[in-house]
Amino acid sequence: MPSIARTARPGRLARALGVLAPLRAVDPLIVASTFALITIGMVAIYSSKLATLTAQGLPTTAFLSRQLIAGGVGLVLLVAATVFDYRRLRAFIPVGFLATLLLLVLVLTPLGTSVRGSQRWISLLGFQVQPSELMKIALLLALAMLFNETEGVPGLGRTAFAVLLAIIPLGLVFAQPDLGTSLVYLWLTGIVLLVSGVRVRYLLMLAGMGAATFVLGLRTELIRDYQVQRLTVFLGADAPDADFAGALFQTRQSMIAIGSGGTYGRGLFEGTQTALAYVPDNHTDFIFTVIGEELGFIGAASVLALFGVLIWRAVRIAAQAVDRDAMIIAAGVAGILLMQVFVNVGMTLGIMPVTGLPLPFLSYGGTSLLSWMAMMGLLLNVNLRRR
Repeated sequence: MPSIARTARPGRLARALGVLAPLRAVDPLIVASTFALITIGMVAIYSSKLATLTAQGLPTTAFLSRQLIAGGVGLVLLVAATVFDYRRLRAFIPVGFLATLLLLVLVLTPLGTSVRGSQRWISLLGFQVQPSELMKIALLLALAMLFNETEGVPGLGRTAFAVLLAIIPLGLVFAQPDLGTSLVYLWLTGIVLLVSGVRVRYLLMLAGMGAATFVLGLRTELIRDYQVQRLTVFLGADAPDADFAGALFQTRQSMIAIGSGGTYGRGLFEGTQTALAYVPDNHTDFIFTVIGEELGFIGAASVLALFGVLIWRAVRIAAQAVDRDAMIIAAGVAGILLMQVFVNVGMTLGIMPVTGLPLPFLSYGGTSLLSWMAMMGLLLNVNLRRR
């Protein structure tokens, strides 16, 4: 009996090591950069609401605790998205896309939750879920599956179907209204078409359609007044109304907060602009102002460097992918990350219009954090299968 036990143990151990063996090839730079950004975001969210919650006599960890819960769930998603072979996801992608599309439709019904004129959330099991964030993953996977089945250069029919897949959720999100996320869908579709080898004339047609739709939206007032005012502020035009003054105040206060940080910052939890809440939404869309004021140029540059590492690794993984859908997934993650970081940081610095896009991993918002951790899991997954 002892001899049997001794021979059985190595067998179980070998099987366990066989299951865990691929995890040894996990990209350490992606893992380290991801969790470093999440940690910085948690601290910045706590700091952004510390003075306000203290003045109101509320627990200072109210926002932080909810973000920590989202981070815990996101960790499970990251591990699952890393371990589960992405090639086996193809059977579930159509169902997932349609389910997410249904959630986007429900957002526009009385089941949706409206905050300051924008109806972007829906309550599920006691939590506020933003389906537009989940659609980024669903659309990316749907496009990857569509073009993976293509041999050679994609034709007009497949290209048109890909555009249709993007236009439907884009229209639903634009109606919320959420111009920023709509542009993300458009940008993602363009990236996927580009890396899939679609002919240049099709890409030019898509760009022309996008420009024509934007002009049509301005003329038919599909683009809301406050969105036009944000664009007007960015272009430097003058307007006398109060809404314009409010949009201009937001941009100026953001630039003041970041500029006041100097080289080394005012110190953690010592930001005056942050404590006095001069910058609206400094825990969500304008979280970068908290980092810039309290950690200064060094802290802000470090955050951008971490994003740069993730984008570099994603591009590298896309270049080394073993099949087309792996390449599309990695390139799509890199494209979305690049756009959101550039637009979000740019709007806090006054070089981009305010669009309401969150800063990945850092901005307060459970659904956004979940979706980005899942995308990092997909990126690790693609890299593992390459080996």
